[in-house]
Amino acid sequence: MISTKLTELLGIDHPIVSAPMGSVSGARLAGTVTRAGGLGLVGVSYGDAAFIDEHVAATAEQGGVWGVGCVMFTFDERPGLWDKVLGYAPPVIALSFGDADQVRRYAGSAAASGAQVMVQVHDREQAAVALQAGASVLAVQGAEAGGHHKTQATLPLIPAVLDIVQGTVPVVAAGGFADGRGLAAALALGADGVMMGTRFALTEESMGTAGFKTALVSGATADLVDTRSFDVVRGIPWDEMYTARSVSNAFTRTWTGQDAELAARRAEIEPEWTAAVARDDTGQRALFAGEVLDLVDDVRSAESVVRDTVRDAETILFDLAGRVTSAR
Repeated sequence: MISTKLTELLGIDHPIVSAPMGSVSGARLAGTVTRAGGLGLVGVSYGDAAFIDEHVAATAEQGGVWGVGCVMFTFDERPGLWDKVLGYAPPVIALSFGDADQVRRYAGSAAASGAQVMVQVHDREQAAVALQAGASVLAVQGAEAGGHHKTQATLPLIPAVLDIVQGTVPVVAAGGFADGRGLAAALALGADGVMMGTRFALTEESMGTAGFKTALVSGATADLVDTRSFDVVRGIPWDEMYTARSVSNAFTRTWTGQDAELAARRAEIEPEWTAAVARDDTGQRALFAGEVLDLVDDVRSAESVVRDTVRDAETILFDLAGRVTSAR
């Protein structure tokens, strides 16, 4: 097994985290990753009380080290949901996409509940705020990530944040990881584990629909587009510093870069769009995926993803160690 500060802090076997993807990461996926020795996270943002009562409760019943992922600004808009999450006593609470005040409030509240607090950051400034707020783990997300992301690339961002952290808390690398090669690279950079989204979205246990999975398996990294169109049509007030990466489809081709018009016509367009999503219309629905899409060409069990990622990373690390010779 690969031992890191992350595995030691959380008491897990493998330094692998499944990203808490909204409408994708439910109890089945989180529970499977946890049982496989990683950290499974349930994505509860955009959910409602019924979703929390179903998926967080079911994950808690499965036991082990698991967690809940919360987009902070959405919880500010849904009174009562934060207390409902805390009521299930998740061992880990992963916080993302909040301003400095929200990071301080939610991290403090989560820590007071007894949870280990993971805060996702996208630059050095956000990392400093999270550390000051008492984060026990940083998830450092580079721009290669699927769904919402900022602009700094993962490869230089990880060591830049590590220079700030100075070993005080574990760092999880996110954005651009899908297999053992990525895990080995992250460890070589100095990270303590990886968070993977697209790879776990394309598993048997994910909540992704049949159309979603088919579109991603058949898609390629060259098909991806950064867009705000899905946020605008849903009326979700994402900060404009973040865009969302999705497989391009008819909706993105029509509306990417046309935010003002889409917002003005939202009352007309949103009902039709919502009905199309309910039909799993892949020409209209969001198909969030990261730049690892070229590396993911099948749907398989989440357990095998964890197992194969660790096995392949171990092989690479042993091979690299064998290339080092002592100076004579």
